[in-house]
This record gives sequence, C-alpha cells and structure tokens, in this order.
Amino acid sequence: MKIDELLKRLENVRTDEDEANENIDEKREIVEYIAQTFGNKRMLYLFYVMTKDKTIYNFSEYRDLLKSNKISPNNAYVYVENDYSVGYDFVSCLYPFLHQGVPLVHAISLMNAYLSKLGFENEFYPIVPATGLKYVAILYKFPDLNHIAVEVVDISTVAINTPFLTLIHNVLGTKHIDDYRVKKITSKFISQKLFAGHTFIEAQDIIRGYYENHDTSLAKEVEAIKDAYNCIFKPYRIIYDLKTKQFIPA
Repeated sequence: MKIDELLKRLENVRTDEDEANENIDEKREIVEYIAQTFGNKRMLYLFYVMTKDKTIYNFSEYRDLLKSNKISPNNAYVYVENDYSVGYDFVSCLYPFLHQGVPLVHAISLMNAYLSKLGFENEFYPIVPATGLKYVAILYKFPDLNHIAVEVVDISTVAINTPFLTLIHNVLGTKHIDDYRVKKITSKFISQKLFAGHTFIEAQDIIRGYYENHDTSLAKEVEAIKDAYNCIFKPYRIIYDLKTKQFIPA
C-alpha cells in the first residue's frame, strides 16, 4: 500500500468551520460518554474499543468477536486507554498523549490505534483490524482527587501532523506486524522532536520541571510545547468529578 493510498483510507482532516464545530461537538460527546461510563462501572482492563453504537468492549472481547465474525472491523470507532495515576500528575492530566513511561505508554496507544485502523494485527500488542476507528481516547483516573481526565484526538489529524506514515512505510502491504517492528516504530516515533524541538520524553521532563519543581525559567519552553501539542493533536479534554458527577472545565 502506498502513502497516498494510506491517506485516502485515513479520513481527511476537516477544515470547513461548520465541519470543525461538528467535530468538536462529537469529541465532547465522546469524552463525556467515556468519563461517565468508566466512572460509573468497574472497568479493569487497560485497552478498550468503542463501536459506532457506543458499545464498549475490552480489547480481548473485541478481538474474539472479530474472529468469530460477530462484529465488523468497520464498526470500531474509538480506541480507549484506561489508565490511572497515584496522586496528581500534571503531564498525565494536561498532556496525556505526551506522557511516556516504561513501556512507551501512550505512544504505544497511538501506534496501536494507527496500526489497527490500517488493518494490521499482532498477537502480543493490542493491535487488531479496526478499520472504522476515528478517534483515540486516553482516560486517566486520579483516585486521590475523585477525578477522571479524558482526552480524545482524531487519528487522521495526528497522522497528517506527524511523520507516522513515513515510519511505517516498510511494513505497508502486509497484514501481520511483528513485535520487533511495533517496538521499533514506536521508539522512532517518540524520538521525533515534535514539540518545539523536544522529543516526547524531553517535553514531559520540561513540563514536570515547570509545574512540579516550580522552575519558572522553563515558562517559555512550556508555552511552546503546549502550542506544538495542541497543533499536532488538536485534542478535546474534560475532567469529570466522580463525587459530584459534574464536568469541570479543563
């Protein structure tokens, strides 16, 4: 599969103002639905797939239904990561797709979703044909605060604003992607200096230095990273109070 064919499979980023507003409304509906669903139920798995009818399956359920032909990969709509934080973490709450740990946590979520949308599958990573995917959402629980933060991004937008398609060119045309290639692609992705000249890990360290260590000398760099993050991901984020069942402006 060539790059131009890949771009055709990925939905075009909306630029018309009316369509952009519709996209924001859809993102708002998705994050609010996810926050309320995961806040009201015990959702114990790390990865989920939400279909177009808003049914949420853990990844194993989705894979089994797909194998038994009880669900179509075109029905997938949102790839969801369900995570939590001990205490309050500024990167996780304010820039969830920037946060990287061991393994390469949220870069892997993006890779999983991209590769699933393109029809790849892998036995070890949660990658399975889900060609209908449009969004990736990260949900972060902060038990100490009784808060849930949810952020959603459009897969196509991120694909166009990053070098992802270039990074996967050597696996195009195949159905199965092996563990080594997934890890290699992910490592290359997070080493890109996408955030005002900083990699994912460098950017998160700067943000932590500013917010947690109160290093005001990093203020301009944090602002530049914030602008780059918003430009690349064009995210929509909300915070949900588990106690009051109310949404807090993020």
